[in-house]
Amino acid sequence: MSSSDLTASLLSGIDEQSVFRTLFAAYPDALIVADRSGAILLANPAAANLLGYSVDELQGLNVDTLVPDSIRPRHASYREAYARSPRPRPMGTNMELVAKRKDGTEVMVEIALSPLQDHGLPLVVAAIRDIGAYPRVKQALQRARYSEYLAQLGRLAVDSRDPQVLLHQVPIIAAEALEVQIAMVFLLEPNRLHFRVASGVGMVDEEAVGSLLANRPDTPPGFVLAEGRPVSVPDYRSEQRFQVPKRYLDAGLLSGLAVPLSDRGRIIGALTVRSREAKRFGDDEVRFLESLSNLLATSLQRAQSEEALSHAQRLESVGQLTGGIAHDFNNLLTVISGNLQVLEELPALAQDSFAQQLVGAAARATRRGAELTGKLLAFSRRQVLQPSTVNLRLMLQSLSDMLRRTLDQRIRIEVDVPADCPPVLADPGQLESALLNIAINARDAMPAGGTLRFRAEPCMALPAEVRNEFDDPSASEDGFVAISIGDTGTGMPDEVKERAFEPFFTTKEAGRGTGLGLSTVYGFVKQSRGAIAIDSAPGQGTTLTLYIPRPWQSGAAAPDDATAVDTVPPGLNVLMVEDDAEVRAVVRTFLDALGCKVTTAISGEQALLALVPETRFDLLLTDIALGPGMRGTQLAKEAQRRFPDMAILLMSGFSAELLDADRDSPPAWELLRKPYTREELARAIARAVGPR
Repeated sequence: MSSSDLTASLLSGIDEQSVFRTLFAAYPDALIVADRSGAILLANPAAANLLGYSVDELQGLNVDTLVPDSIRPRHASYREAYARSPRPRPMGTNMELVAKRKDGTEVMVEIALSPLQDHGLPLVVAAIRDIGAYPRVKQALQRARYSEYLAQLGRLAVDSRDPQVLLHQVPIIAAEALEVQIAMVFLLEPNRLHFRVASGVGMVDEEAVGSLLANRPDTPPGFVLAEGRPVSVPDYRSEQRFQVPKRYLDAGLLSGLAVPLSDRGRIIGALTVRSREAKRFGDDEVRFLESLSNLLATSLQRAQSEEALSHAQRLESVGQLTGGIAHDFNNLLTVISGNLQVLEELPALAQDSFAQQLVGAAARATRRGAELTGKLLAFSRRQVLQPSTVNLRLMLQSLSDMLRRTLDQRIRIEVDVPADCPPVLADPGQLESALLNIAINARDAMPAGGTLRFRAEPCMALPAEVRNEFDDPSASEDGFVAISIGDTGTGMPDEVKERAFEPFFTTKEAGRGTGLGLSTVYGFVKQSRGAIAIDSAPGQGTTLTLYIPRPWQSGAAAPDDATAVDTVPPGLNVLMVEDDAEVRAVVRTFLDALGCKVTTAISGEQALLALVPETRFDLLLTDIALGPGMRGTQLAKEAQRRFPDMAILLMSGFSAELLDADRDSPPAWELLRKPYTREELARAIARAVGPR
């Protein structure tokens, strides 16, 4: 039997009209029959289900009702043109249209049109298919949705300078976009031993904002840190890589996704989402969460960089101010200390014990004043350093031996320096002073005793948090040695740690500290082309790490052990140039006492008039700053041009001038910082004229 005969046999006992009504009702696509005016005459249940109407409600509506308002005029024009020239239009023409449901929502559809005019009916059958259910379309819509959420966060990142705003919003956006129950941001504490819950939505009690979780590989965030890449959990019930907290399962959570939060290559936390649906997260969700994480990390990094820049600018401003104060103060101290030394040696006061006591007290006060200005200059990076190759193993062992004799016996001192630890290039006296300053602070933080640890090790790559301290980024690529000094003391809260390097800031009670200890360490390290980091938390002690550069070459300068001659040749002919009358008088008194023949001048121009062949001077002793006219360095250059054998000794109360002179002047020129004693002047003169 042929197929046509079989069909005829099957239909012979069935009402043909009934068959077609059944086919119309059972068809899986939405079917609508409309007339030329667009009025709907018939609709099947699939159409009612797709569009949110009942079949009876659809019959009698105009198809324009099913078109979104924004495109209705264009649709009416298209329908009129189609009515004039109807033709079949099949599915699959990639004409993606939008239909409007009864509740106002919209659905993406494809529509096939079949005119019935050839069958004597002025009607059109429209077959409507929901293409939002297509995997390809679903994925495209989902990606577009994720992109919109990312754009929303991007706009917020641009508009808001406060990283806390983004910290609060990221979990909200992640939960909304991914349609999950829980989203959280974990940030590592500075000690990297714990995660802190920084923000989140839908969290259980044990993970409330501000709570701490141990950073261990067997915990969910700790596993992400250990892996260093996104971690997806299809089903917590069968997870074996880490320990799933019981509260996850009690809350009905089945799947999770977490991505690291990285700052310049260093993981600082994790962004995580969890769902009550198993196998909820795929590649698109991983990419979306990574994008959120990158935006948040960039915002946090920007805020940190801006704060570091602001902090550095504040310190630089204070440094400039303190350097200027030190300059003026040093001139005053030169006058005071010089006159006190003269008074102390007067025959009339030699036998007066009370007068000697008063002079001695005043002299000690001027020395403390000089030490104070020295600390100010150290902080402002305007001290004269004499870097040389320093053996850290020997220095730290010597320092620890001294501290064991002087510190509280309840403080245990440990030193860990490998035998092959490379040397550093630094001023040995200033480096030792910096380490001693830190050790004293550590002692004060351990009133009941504890452990003080010194450690040194090579460091070829600086940590990210100190890299941005360098004005020249290439400097951070040089070799360094990390010298860490740790204690088990009280530690510092964040608000104290942020101000630890500021001058005059101290948490000690009145009279117990100037607040210049760590600020001088900071200045010394920066001037030594290094960096410094502080790691501290209340109850967890403090560790300061100094990153000091290694010698640029093996032949770097070593300490000079030669004993300098400090005898001033008798009858030395000195041209002394100083614009401050009181300082000039003190220095003249010193030179007279040293047996020198002295000619004075108050300016560089006046000194040049004295520099004639008839009067040959052995030494030019000049201040660098000589008022509005010629500077001392210019005078010295002209003097040596005229008299190449003349010795040069420059002096200044402003160490920035000495730094410039030290950098730009010939090695034979000697430098002397104010205030100075007669003995210090004598030694400087002896060094200047000795080679001649």
